[in-house]
Amino acid sequence: MTDDRQERIRRRAHEIWEQAGRPEGAHMDHWDQATAEIDAEKKPKAKATKKVAAAKAEKPKAAKAEKPAKAEKPAKAAKPKTKG
Repeated sequence: MTDDRQERIRRRAHEIWEQAGRPEGAHMDHWDQATAEIDAEKKPKAKATKKVAAAKAEKPKAAKAEKPAKAEKPAKAAKPKTKG
């Protein structure tokens, strides 16, 4: 255990102990709870990053909307040539 991690766990266990009314004999429960909380602080960030990356990989790219085919214009009727 790194010194920083152990110190954070110690402080958190103390907070839990105080919040519980400073009971005697529950120090291991408080330590275990503090350890779980401190360890959980780092894991969600990694999981969230993996989930986002996985979601991006799985999400199919939206196909560009195809333009509707243009309706063909009717051929212009040939005007009859008039002399005149």
